[in-house]
Formats: sequence, structure tokens, C-alpha cells
Amino acid sequence: MEKKTSTKKVRYGVVGLGSIAQSAVLPAFKNASMNSELTTLISEDKQKLKVLAKKYKVHNTYLYDEMELCFQNKEIDALYIATPNDHHREIVELAAKYKINILCEKPMAVTHSDCLYMDQAAKKNGIKMMVAYRLHFEAANLEAIKMCRRGDLGELKFFNSTFSYQVKDKKNIRLQPTSVGGGALYDIGIYCINAARYLFKAEPIEVVAFSATSDDPRFINTEEITSAVLRFPDEKLAAFTVSFGAFDSSDYEIIGTKGRIRLENAYEYAAPMELRTFLKSKDDMKKTTKKFKKRDQFSAELLYFSDCIQKNRDPEPSSIEGMADVKIIEAILTSIHTNAPISLEPVQKNKHPTQKQKFVRPGVRKRKLYHAHSPTKTHN
Repeated sequence: MEKKTSTKKVRYGVVGLGSIAQSAVLPAFKNASMNSELTTLISEDKQKLKVLAKKYKVHNTYLYDEMELCFQNKEIDALYIATPNDHHREIVELAAKYKINILCEKPMAVTHSDCLYMDQAAKKNGIKMMVAYRLHFEAANLEAIKMCRRGDLGELKFFNSTFSYQVKDKKNIRLQPTSVGGGALYDIGIYCINAARYLFKAEPIEVVAFSATSDDPRFINTEEITSAVLRFPDEKLAAFTVSFGAFDSSDYEIIGTKGRIRLENAYEYAAPMELRTFLKSKDDMKKTTKKFKKRDQFSAELLYFSDCIQKNRDPEPSSIEGMADVKIIEAILTSIHTNAPISLEPVQKNKHPTQKQKFVRPGVRKRKLYHAHSPTKTHN
């Protein structure tokens, strides 16, 4: 039986209008207008809805407690979820009930159990669900993946990464208790975990981790610094450190038997990236540097997901990707609390990011936030 194909633009609602939505998601619809259309905004802030609806010429607005009415009115085909992490499950289950496709910010949820319920709700109701791993569509990361797959580095051995910044403490949901998805591990550690997995094209089988927290009042409810080591099959190791209380850093290195790659600003969406390669060539060392301009990674997600909806294709990254990372995060937290290594049963994955997912769209300009706070003084 031939799959149905639709050429109509996919109508989106965006729920949660904080810093990531205002600085990146809402502006991205301009670059994704080929197949995606912003029609609806949902927030707990009535004034914010009014201001942003006028700015983006959106006619349909709803408060959180009116969300089900929005779904009943059939004004959207897909929902971009940009709310705090602990609200993802309830929103997904409600939207799925009304056959609305889901593009959910990462982490997919706070617990692996919640991820499973979300996945089941999507499957039961026959909707598409994608987790917003924007780097699966980003040129520099896809180039690094290609080099690893091609064998440029020889046999891959180990991965190192750091991701840190000085977090603002003013009404910052990132500093909520770890139990509800606050803290650096959920917010930025997930990038390091996901990068190690897509570069190795493998799943970890064991983790060990530690945390450190100073007397800084920002970190009453969550860890300031977390370091973890992930053991992969074939004796590959991935180590990373994340922090909300250190100088800006967003880089990774992957080292093999014949060379290494270093990607600077590896996880950023508002800065250019630089890919440095060091490859053994006979008796010499070949060094190259490739620069990648700032690009609109969020429109890439929208373009790809809308295409999946229109052509009835299963997206990558799917809910399986989201569940895998949350499962690893839970193991890391258990290792911290028990001061012991934790074994993992790897998830089974059939799809991985490839060059076919590369979308190049110009970067959007910096936006002034309304009733929202950027995570740091230097990031938006």
C-alpha cells in the first residue's frame, strides 16, 4: 500500500514561550516557511501571548489551562514543546489523544519511565514524534560523524568533552531540583552524551560519575559540576564534564588510532563552529581547519519534521533517541548517589544521523526576550 503524501504546510503550535522559544524556535519559522507555518501560541502568561502573537502575526493564542480546547479546535497539525522538562509527558499524552504530531525539546522527559509512556501514547494514536536534537541536522557535527564513519581517524578510541557557562540565578528553571529535570546534566550534559553516541555509533554499557558543588547559593537544589565516564563496547570510553558555574566552554574531541578531531563551539546555535582535524599521513601529520558559519539549526528541525509528516516517514531522531539519553542520565545520577559504576542495557537503534539530514539556513539575528531570561549573560 502506497504511503499518503501531503503538500499542505504543516501548521504548528508552540507551547512554552521562554528563552529558547523566543530566541530560536519562533524566528525559525521564517526560514522553514517552505513547509511549516506557525499558527498558534500557548503560554501561562497572557501578556506574553499578546506581545508575541502581534510580533509573529499569530492569530490563535491559548493559556495553559485552555490547551485541550486548542487541540479540540483542530487548528494545528504539530506541536513544538518548549516547556520545562517535567511538563513534557502530560502535554505529549494530551496532544497525542487528539492526533497532533509532536516535536519535543530535549531531554524528552525527566525519567525513562515517562519517556516510555510518551512513546506509547504516540504509537497508540498513530502520530509522529521527534525529539529536538538540532545537531543531527548541523553541518559541522555531521562532518565529524562522516569522518568517523569513513575511518579517517582509524579505530575510534576515546571521546572528551566540556560544556559549561555561568548560569543566571534570576527566576531560572535550570536551577530547579535535579528530581524535576533541573541542573547541568539534564540541560547541557545531554549534548555530550548524545555526541559520544552518534560519533561512536554505539550505546554505552556502563557509566561512572561524580558531582561537586560549592557553597554558591545558586546550587542549593542541584549539582554545580558533573563529570562522567561512559564505557562503550570494544573498550571505547567517553568522558565529559558539565557545569553551570564555570567559564564558557562547548567543545569535544574524538581520538582514534590514526588521528583526532576537535570541534569548538560544538553544541552552540548562536555562534560559528570550527572543526580541527589532525590526521597521520605516512611520516607526517596533516592538520586542517574548517570553519562553519552560524546557521539556523531550528528551522532545519522544522523543515525535516514537516517533511516526515507530509511524506509519512518515521523521523530520526525519534523517541528512541530521547529515551536512550534519559536512561543514561538516570544511570549517571544513580552512580553519583551510590558512588559506584552502573551497568546499562543498551537501547536498540536502527537509525543514526547522516549527511542526508544536513539543512543549511542563515542564522537568525539576536532577539530581545519578553518576560523571559536568557540562561547566561553571554548567551541568548
